[in-house]
Amino acid sequence: MDIVHMNTAADTPRDAISAGAARIQRLLGHCLSVPVALLVAAEIAVLLAGVIGRYVFHTPLIWSDELASILFLWLAMLGSAVAFEKGEHMRMTAVVGKLSPTTRAFVDVLATVAALVFLSLVLPPALEYAHEEAVISTPALDIPNSWRVAAMAVGFFMMVLLSVLRLVQVADRKTVGKAVVLVAVLLIGMWMLQPVFQKLGNANLVIFFVVVVAACVFAGVPIAFAFGLATMGYMSLTTSTPIMIVVGRMDEGMSHLILLSVPLFVFLGQLIEMTGMARAMVGFLASLLGHVRGGLHYVLVGAMYLVSGISGSKAADMAAIAPVLFPEMKKRGAKEGDLVALLSATGAQTETIPPSIVLITIGSVTGVSISALFTGGMLPGVVLAIGLIAVVFWRYRGEDLSHVVRANGAEIAKSFVVALPAIALPFIIRAAVVGGVATATEVSTIGIVYAIVAGLLIYRKFDFRRLYPMLVETASLSGAILLIIGAATAMAWGLTQSGFSGTLANAMRSLPGGAVGFMAVSVVAFVILGSVLEGIPAIVLFGPLVFPIARAMGIHEVHYAMVVILSMGIGLFAPPFGVGYYAACAISKIHPDEGIRPILGYIAAMIVGLIVVAAVPWISIGFL
Repeated sequence: MDIVHMNTAADTPRDAISAGAARIQRLLGHCLSVPVALLVAAEIAVLLAGVIGRYVFHTPLIWSDELASILFLWLAMLGSAVAFEKGEHMRMTAVVGKLSPTTRAFVDVLATVAALVFLSLVLPPALEYAHEEAVISTPALDIPNSWRVAAMAVGFFMMVLLSVLRLVQVADRKTVGKAVVLVAVLLIGMWMLQPVFQKLGNANLVIFFVVVVAACVFAGVPIAFAFGLATMGYMSLTTSTPIMIVVGRMDEGMSHLILLSVPLFVFLGQLIEMTGMARAMVGFLASLLGHVRGGLHYVLVGAMYLVSGISGSKAADMAAIAPVLFPEMKKRGAKEGDLVALLSATGAQTETIPPSIVLITIGSVTGVSISALFTGGMLPGVVLAIGLIAVVFWRYRGEDLSHVVRANGAEIAKSFVVALPAIALPFIIRAAVVGGVATATEVSTIGIVYAIVAGLLIYRKFDFRRLYPMLVETASLSGAILLIIGAATAMAWGLTQSGFSGTLANAMRSLPGGAVGFMAVSVVAFVILGSVLEGIPAIVLFGPLVFPIARAMGIHEVHYAMVVILSMGIGLFAPPFGVGYYAACAISKIHPDEGIRPILGYIAAMIVGLIVVAAVPWISIGFL
């Protein structure tokens, strides 16, 4: 009894402290959610005002883009904090998930401590950066630029608080202590080795940007923080470059005007699901193809293609399609593993469909025309879709459809009329950007207004209660994406300053086979990078390095972009490491083990399609 009593007495304060920390974290989460929701709404309103002023009243609002960029950085940083509180930063869990519960708990705590180290190291330079920017005034609003860049210090500070609160909530003090001691020993050890690092030259690139990044990523440290830790370590231990430069490069990466459209397309993807537009498109395709063998699988491929033409987020696309189709597909006898395998495969297949966030990111970091990318992305997705359809045809050639009633002409016509406003939206988005009528950012605001009007007046389905959580979710996902872009931009700058880009260019040019050999190596490399790092950070890191090499070898930049994006997509949505595959499993509520075998056939078909796209440039550039 004495032992039990002593344990209870010892645990009670700890439980109280943990409960208090949990309450503070929830309160802080709510305090962050309100401003980020308002920031998303304000971003939409400001950009829409700019569009109306420019195209309706022919009086451009010269301050609108500047105000939008200020709000955008605050949205990115506070959104990152919300994502941190919700545990939604992108991270690889394939390796950690296979560990024993005790070891996994320790590694999770270790990942939080690692993130805290990066945040603690970057916060002082962020404050210094804000102070330095105070002397610079913005051109249109004439306010200190520190008002904008202060968002970085505030966001980092919020995430420091959240990481400390998360550690306080861990029940096992010994686990936290071991993780803190291990990280401290590693930091002290690397600091003591600083004289050695400074003599190693470019070998440090392998130590920090391969070994450190790989160790952090496989340990489950969120990708943005893994990049940040490696970059901070490299800059502080091997160079004399002020760390404030890292913050400046992160700011540069996150503040590109093209990226303003990212949260807007994410929000648009949620709108088309909430307003019933996605369901209308699926209903029309089902009336056309639902009676043929494998018909609903064809509908899934087609619906993902159409919905991807509206939303920039693959998670939003899958969340809009899967709940509509999967129940009926299961009734027809489809196996759960095949469903999640095809859903994941279509996520990879539609990566090039505009307005893909990956397309927008490539345009922002490489300078390739967004209009050209939007035009070139349509046919490569069709080529891979044909491969997926061939696999579906073979697998479901004996499907029993005796119980399925074929829709008549009147029903098909009715479903088409209902779906027409929804089907028109992706064509409006593409035509506006390709035709030069509006930028990607402007057309995203137009799409949001279109979806709201369609939901209210046509589909009569608009749940105002869902707006607030949708705005918060938009900020969270956008913040997670943009922090990765910022950290990857700083890391890419470090690689460039080291002279690595020149070394890489020379190595690539000396590959046997010339342009063909370079393209083959690029395919393999980006499949691996997409699997391990996810698509966006891989593009930000290596896009500025490899695209100039592709141009020098005579490969059209749009053609090369399509090959790179599809390669990354296959890696991203392929098990066992692809984050996108596990996102498809989570959305479908199907265990990942179920889809491992069925997805192999789809991956093989997509690889064949990728080879065709790589070998035939016309598929990507024929309509430019």
